[in-house]
Amino acid sequence: MSVAGGRGPAKARPEIPYWLLAIILLGILFAWLITADGDYATIFRALRQGVAVTLWVSLVAFALAIALGLIVALGRLSRRRVLREIATFYIEIVRGVPVLVLLFYVAFVGAPQIVVAWNWVFAVPIEGGWFPAMSVRDFSMEWRAIFALMVSYSAFLAEIFRAGIEAVPRGQIEAAESLGLKRSQMMRFIILPQAVRTVLPPLGNDFVAMIKDSALVSALGVQDITQLGKVYSASTFRFFETYNVVAYLYLVMTIGISLLVRGLERRMKRRKG
Repeated sequence: MSVAGGRGPAKARPEIPYWLLAIILLGILFAWLITADGDYATIFRALRQGVAVTLWVSLVAFALAIALGLIVALGRLSRRRVLREIATFYIEIVRGVPVLVLLFYVAFVGAPQIVVAWNWVFAVPIEGGWFPAMSVRDFSMEWRAIFALMVSYSAFLAEIFRAGIEAVPRGQIEAAESLGLKRSQMMRFIILPQAVRTVLPPLGNDFVAMIKDSALVSALGVQDITQLGKVYSASTFRFFETYNVVAYLYLVMTIGISLLVRGLERRMKRRKG
């Protein structure tokens, strides 16, 4: 039913949720507090360099986890039973170990073994020269933390990729087979492009989770937000103000990325519609 004057039905204006409005107001208030209060300003300056470390560790670990998770997912979907069993074994073992335990295991057990393997494989003469031998100290705690997060999240991302690949309609795969496409070609041109669109929102949610779990790397002494906050509060005894700033910095990152993921989901739904 048309409205008077021949105009179409009025479009409903998007409403800002009350929870989001409350978060925005709280964020503005806290930002003003950081600039106006000398103590909070000092704490913020002491912690802000940890933001770069947190983002660096999270981005690199997540990128590596995506690559490893996709490989494991393809192994899980392989027609060869050996590959399926190995991939399933990896997923079940890694998902059953807490992130903090895996962090310590990779840092203090896995890293020394990687160094031993490197020296055993590459400490051989090549074209009259030698690869430099590594020591355990050459494997920084930051990279040990990155590898631990990569291993931990790759198992969860593998299951996300598997679900996305299996969500591709079977009819498209049968059509590709009828055209004579190889399995590798079907993966590249048909299955993976559609699966990526399906798994993008869950990948965004897992990246938010990784930013939060990156706080665990402070247990290895990595100078992220949490570690700097721990050191500063222990030296000044300003625990309340320091951990307010720590929580604020994490919330700015996680809520900002969550809103971007929700916007991406809405855009993808409109395209599908």
